[in-house]
Amino acid sequence: MPMIDADGCLLNVTVEGRDGGPTLMLSNSLGCSLQMWEPQMKALTQLFRVIRYDRRGHGKSGVPPGPYSMERFGRDVLAILDDLNIEKVHWCGLSMGGMVGQWLGANAPERLGRIVLSNTSCYYPDPTNWLNRIKAVKEGGIAAVADAVIAGWLTADFRDREPQITANMKAMLVATPVQGYLACCEALSTLDQRDLLPRIKSPTLVIAGRQDMATPVAAGEYIRSQIPGAALTILDAAHISNVEQPHAFTDAVVGFLTQR
Repeated sequence: MPMIDADGCLLNVTVEGRDGGPTLMLSNSLGCSLQMWEPQMKALTQLFRVIRYDRRGHGKSGVPPGPYSMERFGRDVLAILDDLNIEKVHWCGLSMGGMVGQWLGANAPERLGRIVLSNTSCYYPDPTNWLNRIKAVKEGGIAAVADAVIAGWLTADFRDREPQITANMKAMLVATPVQGYLACCEALSTLDQRDLLPRIKSPTLVIAGRQDMATPVAAGEYIRSQIPGAALTILDAAHISNVEQPHAFTDAVVGFLTQR
């Protein structure tokens, strides 16, 4: 796809899959490009027209100067949908993608059908971890934090069992533009979307990873408790659950999006 212009930032977007069917938009984790969804694409494109994109500061998208915010990320999504002449999509976002989904669900409800919020949070009460990561990346680049991030993304058992997938994920992380990564970390350091959750009226599925230390089960349970009618599914995974448990993740998402 040609790049889509969102307020002066060119965003890398792909559209694949079934023409004429419902549309599903996927939104990535911090430090990931749209390639993170490859384990799901074969199944999803048989059922949906699937939009993937690189968030500003990531992948092949532009890296405008910060500050960034969840509102800015949400408005980038709306710019993509407007450019593609798409009124409404189902949403599946993991980690930061889930945070953007919360903003959209509360502020642009007419654009979303069903919402999947995976391995995500709405609030960081203490910014220390983010401030420490910002300092480390400023001093040593993303490589300085890469091993620690990967240890949070994937369980030790998975990393031992799947060294090539683990190496690919690390390469994706390290390839992220440093300034874009830093601007996203700064946005996360002040995250508080608790007031948005009760405003989300779309049918919502929350997915949590039983071994996710970055956005633990308790964070998912809180989100589920605050969104009217939301459901919760827990997978045996760490943070990037769609990679660690690809079949269970895909089954959960497809089952939720296609239920009558």
